[in-house]
Amino acid sequence: MATAKKAPAKAAPAAKAAAPAKKRTPNAAFMKALTPSPALAAVVGSAPLPRTEIISKLWVYIKAHNLQDAANKRNINADAKLQELFGKPQVSMFELAGLIGKHVK
Repeated sequence: MATAKKAPAKAAPAAKAAAPAKKRTPNAAFMKALTPSPALAAVVGSAPLPRTEIISKLWVYIKAHNLQDAANKRNINADAKLQELFGKPQVSMFELAGLIGKHVK
């Protein structure tokens, strides 16, 4: 039985490899300072912050108070302050941005 020979792998075009990498520009919508609601201000402070900083400060609070679920690190257990924000005792980390959006102006 004869086996078919595979064609040699094609080399990537040199033009793509030589192109300089573009620097990402920040999205202005993420950099706009937003005022947190009183419930959110109890966790991140009352000063207007960009959405990215609000999420970062929220994660600092979660880590400082050991609120990540031990069995599933993607879940966050709410304490009294976070219960007001989330409206439920446990949320997924993927829900954070959506839940925070309701608490900023």
